[in-house]
Amino acid sequence: MSLSQFTSPWWLLFLLVVVALVAGYVWVQRQRHKHTLRFTNFALLETVAPSRPGRARHIPALLMVLALVFFSVALAGPTEDKRVPRNRATVILVIDVSLSMKATDVEPTRLAAAQDAAKSFADGLTPGINLGLVAFAGTASVLVSPTTNREATKVAIDNLQLSERTATGEAIFTSLQSIDTLAAVLGGSDQAPPARIVLLSDGKQTVPENPDDPRGGFTAARQAKDKDVPISTISFGTSYGKVEIEDERIPVPVDDPSLREIANLSGGSFFTASSLEELRDVYDTLEEQIGFETTRGDASRPWLVLGVLSATAGLILALVLRQRLP
Repeated sequence: MSLSQFTSPWWLLFLLVVVALVAGYVWVQRQRHKHTLRFTNFALLETVAPSRPGRARHIPALLMVLALVFFSVALAGPTEDKRVPRNRATVILVIDVSLSMKATDVEPTRLAAAQDAAKSFADGLTPGINLGLVAFAGTASVLVSPTTNREATKVAIDNLQLSERTATGEAIFTSLQSIDTLAAVLGGSDQAPPARIVLLSDGKQTVPENPDDPRGGFTAARQAKDKDVPISTISFGTSYGKVEIEDERIPVPVDDPSLREIANLSGGSFFTASSLEELRDVYDTLEEQIGFETTRGDASRPWLVLGVLSATAGLILALVLRQRLP
């Protein structure tokens, strides 16, 4: 039931007519009361009209007035925010496959949990969204170009392989290139659907060491901002994660600050998850943000329904009470 942003607000002026009708109805009832008082022979009045209508006789008129109010609001065209599925959008899912992703602080491993949640994310996206997959460690590769074929993406997720080092900047640049390629196929940036990068990582960038390097993560995030492609980053893991490399246990704590900065620089959102359940919750949130858009839509139907119901009830009661139609 919305009462905001009317498309034809001048129809609300009809409420003045409704007010005038109410005033006229009250005046007529008072006139009838005066005529009754002028009939001084009450004994004869009781004989002629032993039963007179009570206050219930006003209910049909009240219902008809309410119907006119509801119809007036409906004609004014109220609108409301409505969530509708996107039929055009591009999402690049970027997954870190550096060696730190084999840490077992998230059961069974960070990578296995990330694969499980990523497949659920792919299934949950609305059908009209093009989903691509990029994996990165020391380099970045487009495993699946943006497509609505979810099976291809899920097969690629199942086949992710771990490798050394972490090149977050290269992952973002590669994703932007994939988005640009799709835009070129569709006829240029003006024809391309809105795009977003969803980047899951557990560690600090190591290639190059400085994120402000020309190929660093912060530089790539700024370029994403220029291209109007927000990056939603997910810091996945815990502060006590460790991996065993050449019989040596090496700490691999998550790096929240750098991933938060990438999200901020690109105009995106930052999330953390330290378990499979939390990661699924993050992806559910992203599905809502990405898969649906909010638009202003017509909200007159409820008012029309109320108007029809009120008018119908008024007419039925008028017949039941043997009143003239108000």
